[in-house]
Amino acid sequence: MFPIQTYTGGIASTNSHLLQLPAGKILVDAPEGVADWLDEQDAYVETLLITHQHFDHVMDAAEVKARHGCRVIAWSPFSRDLTLERLFGAVTGSMMSVPAFEVDDVLAGQDSVSACGVDWRLYHVPGHSPDSVCFHWEEKHLLFGGDVLFWGSIGRTDFPGGSQAMLVSGIQEKLLPLPDDTLVYSGHGPRTSIGVERRDNPFIQ
Repeated sequence: MFPIQTYTGGIASTNSHLLQLPAGKILVDAPEGVADWLDEQDAYVETLLITHQHFDHVMDAAEVKARHGCRVIAWSPFSRDLTLERLFGAVTGSMMSVPAFEVDDVLAGQDSVSACGVDWRLYHVPGHSPDSVCFHWEEKHLLFGGDVLFWGSIGRTDFPGGSQAMLVSGIQEKLLPLPDDTLVYSGHGPRTSIGVERRDNPFIQ
């Protein structure tokens, strides 16, 4: 397995995963603070994969792109209808604005994408967010799942565009058929595996 480092930052303790490959470094999601963390690691990123555009996952996306000139890949073009910043402001009474960024490769309608020498299988699993996409490296049994599937839990479905039925059915149909030893790196909390979640996760039984 190639080295994977995880940075956790921002008000929602959001994970960002740095995957070091022979053909370059991939960053999955860009929570607040990750751009400075990359500088501390002296890590130059070629590709930024975005699992979904909720504010806590993309707060530093524009900064990472500006500093690294990296290719940004996401299911949908940048949209403030997806970032939830307006909802957060209405609920907390505080102002928040995600710096706008350009998505170089929009994935909607595709089932795979090539990045840093790897062909990633795509699983569009809405329910937490309409643009949620999981990136699967089939050969290495590795899945970057964003906020779709967690250790013992699943993503929240009480946001605009959310649906628990849609999320659960997407997990059951697209993710649970994967091999048991598929490692799942999530957007929050520790990593898990498909086998563990198929056996123990009460939300998807």
